[in-house]
Amino acid sequence: MHDTLEVKLYRPESIDGFEVHRLVESSPPLDPNSVYCNLLQCTHFDGTSICAKLDGQLVGFVSGYLIPSRPNTLFIWQVVVAERGRGQGLAGRMLDALLEHPECGEVEYIETTITPSNTASQALFKKFGATHGAEPSITEGFDRKLHFKDHHESEELWRIGPFQNTKTRLLT
Repeated sequence: MHDTLEVKLYRPESIDGFEVHRLVESSPPLDPNSVYCNLLQCTHFDGTSICAKLDGQLVGFVSGYLIPSRPNTLFIWQVVVAERGRGQGLAGRMLDALLEHPECGEVEYIETTITPSNTASQALFKKFGATHGAEPSITEGFDRKLHFKDHHESEELWRIGPFQNTKTRLLT
């Protein structure tokens, strides 16, 4: 078990794309994306994503983006923590650090989709909501039959907020 102080959190760069791809691939039940998609996450969405390294090895990644029609809402696309980084609250630390990025200064809500069987992600976002004084609301996201044609479990939409945005947090 490593002390959480050893973990370096930073904005992703293009050179992280392949490592991110390998980390997601090795972390079921996450759906892997193409390497190219991960490269874009690490470059085009670097301000709304975050990496975590432990002893020089990538052990965590959160990808997200601001929803264009609702720029006060950060959609979290994926959260992944390697086995050796688990049990330290790293996923929550990455989410908190991500909200401090300048690009997330106006964020008051976080949204994500989670399958009913992904209890680890459910626990993460319940705890995140409790920490920020905002109970998650859960509604239908993407239906197994309608959207995935029975090739993927349904995804529920989790919405957490409102919570104070960075500008407000800095004033209090």
